[in-house]
Amino acid sequence: MNKFRIQRVAVLGAGVMGAQIAGHLANAGISVDLFDLPGPAEDRNQIVSTALQRLKKLEPAPLASSAVLGLIRPNNFDDHLHHLAEAQLIIEAVAERMEIKRALYAKIAPYCSTSAWIASNTSGLSVRALAAEIPPALRPRFCGMHFFNPPRYMSLVELIACDETRPEGLDTLESWLVHTLGKSVIRAKDTPNFIANRIGVFSLLATMEHTQRLGLGLDTVDALTGPRIGRPKSACYRTVDVVGIDTLAHVVHTKREQLRQDPWHGFFKLPIWIEKLIQEGALGQKSGRGLYKKEGKDILVLDYATGQYRKTDSRIDPEVEKILALRQPAEKFAALIQCPHPQAQLLWATFRDVFHYSAVHLHEIADNARDLDLAMRWGFGWSHGPFELWQAAGWAAIAQAIEADRKAGKTLSDTALPDWCLTPTRTGVHQPEGSWAPAIRANRSRSHLEVYRRQLFPELLVGEQAKPSTAPISQTAGETLYQNKEVRLWRLPDVDAGIG
Repeated sequence: MNKFRIQRVAVLGAGVMGAQIAGHLANAGISVDLFDLPGPAEDRNQIVSTALQRLKKLEPAPLASSAVLGLIRPNNFDDHLHHLAEAQLIIEAVAERMEIKRALYAKIAPYCSTSAWIASNTSGLSVRALAAEIPPALRPRFCGMHFFNPPRYMSLVELIACDETRPEGLDTLESWLVHTLGKSVIRAKDTPNFIANRIGVFSLLATMEHTQRLGLGLDTVDALTGPRIGRPKSACYRTVDVVGIDTLAHVVHTKREQLRQDPWHGFFKLPIWIEKLIQEGALGQKSGRGLYKKEGKDILVLDYATGQYRKTDSRIDPEVEKILALRQPAEKFAALIQCPHPQAQLLWATFRDVFHYSAVHLHEIADNARDLDLAMRWGFGWSHGPFELWQAAGWAAIAQAIEADRKAGKTLSDTALPDWCLTPTRTGVHQPEGSWAPAIRANRSRSHLEVYRRQLFPELLVGEQAKPSTAPISQTAGETLYQNKEVRLWRLPDVDAGIG
């Protein structure tokens, strides 16, 4: 790691994401210049000042304390561009429209320090195309830096290089994001929607397709696709309401326009009943109604067959409940595949299609299977990534089931699984020595950056753990200072000298 230090960051754009990124930087003790358009003559920084005050009211709270707002200096694009020269990192977080970003880059370029990094918080625009809009001299210090919303609580940041990005500089940025901001970083390839949104949005679309095909209620599907399968409480349709139906529509539109050669392209669209909600201005939580709405003390759910709202009824079939209670993944998936109940068939179909999609596109969007699985853990709150689940359920059995459904015309695409998935000796993609990387047709070990070498207990995936010893390392490492039934306080004497 070189001696590059980030002491001041400029954030361009004080919208929902820009303001929260600025707030999280301030939480970490970083001085921030937050920019937006100029306001009226009496308060040229009104837009930024209003955005900062709004942070105090947001839930979940983006600020560790309102006192950290003192680290954020309000600016506007007309009067304060000279402040950019003080920043070691400039994060662009304006609207996801190329023409807006192009105009902004042209405006800021003359003011950027020759040693500053410029990063776009784009959620899916081509980083290569964005880099083409800045002067060639700045491109070696340009990258994508995609934070997930809300940035204080969602740990994932996707880092995306352009063709000219300096690799050693990207290593420094990754180390800083991990060490200073507490982020979990994945290097994504420069493809539409990168990794987490590419897989996560496909999962939502597949769930919508099978919901309607099987005639299940939205509330029932949410009861099935939340904590019962290791996903957040918001599950599928509540997540759509929280994110904003219009926001999801924009992401789906990006997929449809930029991924025309994707074998699943025909499913990159929202159901007609969701499009109708957008036309009515029912955009989810932010507009007061969407797929759900609150009426008095009752939570109502949309019946997409009638277009009317009804009381929620999220009962799960007893047989399906028994299957979901099974502890062994192989037994659970075998039962889901065999069970004829629509609730079980929805779960198998959505798992199957996400496994299928992830396997076909792994080489295109990620370096290795570990990066894809961790992106889904950290970006969407899944307890396990798709490859982990597949591996835990029995790699060969699931691969055969996917291929059988594909040949029977049940999958959303007739694209065959990659040959590496069907290797007779394959038991999974994660091993203690590394995870499958299609480009090298071998397992890729974890990053050797110093910031990771310092981690005593890295987050491991299914299959990465070595054979268990008599006791976990967390119970045996170092010198115990205090221990009871719930907690053990310990230290490494050569690292923690003076503690205890």
